[in-house]
Amino acid sequence: MEQHRKRCLGLTQSFACCTPDAVCFRPVRRILFCGLVLLALAGLAAGQTHTSNSGTWSGTVVYSSCDADEAFAESAECTTQAPGAELSLYDDTNRVMYELEPQARVTARVGESVTVRGTLEGNTIRVSSVAPMSIGLPVGRKAPAFSAPDQFGQTQTLDSLKGRSGTVLLFFRSADW
Repeated sequence: MEQHRKRCLGLTQSFACCTPDAVCFRPVRRILFCGLVLLALAGLAAGQTHTSNSGTWSGTVVYSSCDADEAFAESAECTTQAPGAELSLYDDTNRVMYELEPQARVTARVGESVTVRGTLEGNTIRVSSVAPMSIGLPVGRKAPAFSAPDQFGQTQTLDSLKGRSGTVLLFFRSADW
C-alpha cells in the first residue's frame, strides 16, 4: 500500500490515484472524452470535404458528347444523342457543364433552357425538379423601381429613362466578349 501511495504522489494532478483493489475511472473518463472529441472533430472535418449545396442552376440541357465551347456555339451535336453520352446542363453564364442525375427527370428537355433545382455534389446536380427557364419580367408587368449607373457613370432610374411612349428594358444574360 505504501508503494502505491508513493507512485500516486508522483502522478500529475490530472489523474486520480486509486488503492490497489479499487477501480480508477477518472483517467479512463478523460481519455474517452478526449477520444470522443477528436472523433467528432475528425467527422466534422471529413464532412466539410464532401459538402453538398442545395440550389438552382439555369442553362441548356445538352448531351455530354459536346463540350462547353460547342454548347456555347449551339452546335447541333449537343442535342444529338451519341453512344454513351448522358444528359448534362450547360450553364452559359459560367461556361460550365454539370452532370445530371437522375437522367429520367431531364430526358424530355434536350435542347431546352431550364432551371434545375437540386443538390450539387462535386460536378453532379442531383435533380429534384426541372422547369422552363424564365428570364426577365413577364410581358405587360411593370418593372420595379431601380437605379444603376449608365456607361457614362450617371445614375439612371426607371423614371429618368421613361419617354413619351414608355420604356423598353433589355435584360442581357451573358456575353462572350
